Amino acid sequence: MAQIKIDSTPPVENKTVLVAEGTGKTAENTGSRTKTVHNAELFAALQESEIPRWSKRSLHIYFCIFISFLCSCANGYDGSLLSSILAMKHFQQTFGTKLTGQKVSVISSLYNVGSIVATPFAALTSDRFGRRVGMFSGATLIIIGSVIGATASTVAQLTVGRFILGAGIQFMTVAAPAYAIEITPPHWRGRAVGFYNCGWFGGSIPAAAVTFGCQYINSNYSWKVPIILQCVASVVVIMSVWFIPESPRYLMSKNRDEEAIRFLTDYHGNGNPESRLVLLEVEEIRENIRQDLVDKAKPWWDYRPLLIPHNGRWRTAQVVMMGVFGQFSGNGLGYYNTEIFSIIGVKTTAAQLGYQILYQALGAIGALTAVRFTDRMPRRAVLVYGTAAFTVLLAINAGLTNAIANDQAAHGGEITNQGYARGALAFYFLFQVVYSFSYTPLQGVIPAESLDTTLRAKGLAVYGLATGLVGFINTYAGPIGLENIGFKYIYIFVGWDVVECILWYFFGVESQGRTLEQLEWVYNQPNPVKASQHVDKVILQADGKVSEKVVEYKA
Repeated sequence: MAQIKIDSTPPVENKTVLVAEGTGKTAENTGSRTKTVHNAELFAALQESEIPRWSKRSLHIYFCIFISFLCSCANGYDGSLLSSILAMKHFQQTFGTKLTGQKVSVISSLYNVGSIVATPFAALTSDRFGRRVGMFSGATLIIIGSVIGATASTVAQLTVGRFILGAGIQFMTVAAPAYAIEITPPHWRGRAVGFYNCGWFGGSIPAAAVTFGCQYINSNYSWKVPIILQCVASVVVIMSVWFIPESPRYLMSKNRDEEAIRFLTDYHGNGNPESRLVLLEVEEIRENIRQDLVDKAKPWWDYRPLLIPHNGRWRTAQVVMMGVFGQFSGNGLGYYNTEIFSIIGVKTTAAQLGYQILYQALGAIGALTAVRFTDRMPRRAVLVYGTAAFTVLLAINAGLTNAIANDQAAHGGEITNQGYARGALAFYFLFQVVYSFSYTPLQGVIPAESLDTTLRAKGLAVYGLATGLVGFINTYAGPIGLENIGFKYIYIFVGWDVVECILWYFFGVESQGRTLEQLEWVYNQPNPVKASQHVDKVILQADGKVSEKVVEYKA
C-alpha cells in the first residue's frame, strides 16, 4: 500500500489533470466517506465543475441538441407514414397496392436501398467537411425526396423519391448523433443523445396524426399532404444548422484547437478556462486524436481500422449489434401496423389509424422515461433485461394472435372471443413501451460513444449500413411474410430476440460514467466486457470534493 498526498493547487494549462492516489486514510477525516464511481478523474472533475442547467450557454446547447433531434424526426416520420398511407383508398387506387404483397415490398425497401448506397458518402462528408455539413446535406436530400414522392403518379417515381429519402436519412444518421454526443458535457451525454433518438417519435406521432386527419380527404391529397409534410423538420434544420457551433472534437481533429477549447470553455466550463472538466477533456481529446493520427491519413474508403485492431473489432461489434438488434427485435412490425391490427380484428381504416397514434404515443412515453434516467442506468443491464422482457411480451402477443386465428377458423372467420383480441392488442402495446424504453435512447448513445473521434463518422456509417440492410429485410420480407404466413411471422422475431439477449450478456460493453476518451482504455483491454465493469473508489470530502483515489499496490 502507498499514499500520495493530494495536490491542492488549482490545475493550470498543460498540467495533467489526475486524482492523487492513496490508501484511503483521508476517509477517517470528519465528514469524509468512500464512494464507488466508474472513473475517478471524471467524477472529481465534475464535483468541482458547475454547469448551470438554465444558463444562456446551456440553453444554446439544448438548441443544438434540438437540431439533431429534428434530424431523427424525419426517419420516425417515414416509419409511421408508410404504414398509414398503405391503408388509404386513394393511395391503393393510384399505385395498385394492398396492405401487403410484392409491390408494397418494393415501395418500402427502396428507402433502405438509398440508405445503404449513401453510406460511404455520408461518412466522407461528416469527416471531411464537418457534422453540420452532414446534417445540411441530409436535410436537402430529404426535401428533394419528399417533393418527388408527393408529386408521384407511378410506382417508379414514388420509389425514386423513397430512394433519395433513404439517402438523406443516412447522412442524418451519421452526422446528427455524432454531433450531439461530441458537444455535450460527459454527464449529460446519455440524456442528450437519447433525446436525439427520441426524435423518431417526434416524427412518427405527427405522421400518425396527420394521416389520421387526411384519411377524410376524398382525393389523392389524402396521401400527398402527409408525404410533403415529411420535409418540414428538414427545412428547419437547413435554416438553423449554420447558427450552431461545430463539434469541438471535429475541430480539434482538424487542428483548430483554439476554436475547440473556446467551445469547451464556454459550454463545459461555464466560461472558466481553468475548469478541471475542460482541462481533462482537452487533454484526453488531444491524446486520443494524437494516437489515431494514422487513421486520418488513410483513404476515405478504408474501413480497416474498424475491423483489424482488437479494439476496433470490439467497437464495431457494439455498433453492429445495436444496428441489427435495434431494427430486428420485432419493432419492424410497426411498418405494417395496419395489417397487424387487421389480423387481430381491427378492420376499419379509422380505427387502425387511431391505434397507430396510440402505438406511437406509448412508445414515446417509454422512450422519454428512459431518457430521464439514461445517465444513471447501466446501458448493458438495460439491454439484457429489457430484451428479455419484451421477448416475453411479444411471445404472449404471438400466442394470443394464434388463438384468434384458431377462433376464426372454428367460426367461419369471425372472432367470437374478444378477450383474445384485446389481450393481443394490449401485449403488442406493452411490447412497444418496453422496447422503446430499452432501445430507443440507446440506439443513438451506444454507436456514437463506442467510437473514438477519428472513426466516429465511419463507424456511424457502418451503423447506418447495418440498419439499412436489416431495414431492407424488414421492409421487403415483411409484407410478403405477412401475406404468406400471417401471424406466424411474429415467431421469427421471438426466437431472434432470445439470441439478442444472450449476445448482449456476453458481448455488451458498459459505457456509462466515462468520457468518450476514457473508453479507449476499456476497448484496449483483452476483455472489454469485463474491463467496462471496473470501478474506482474515491474519498469524498464533506464539501463534495474528491481528496484521493484509493489504490492498492501489489508487489
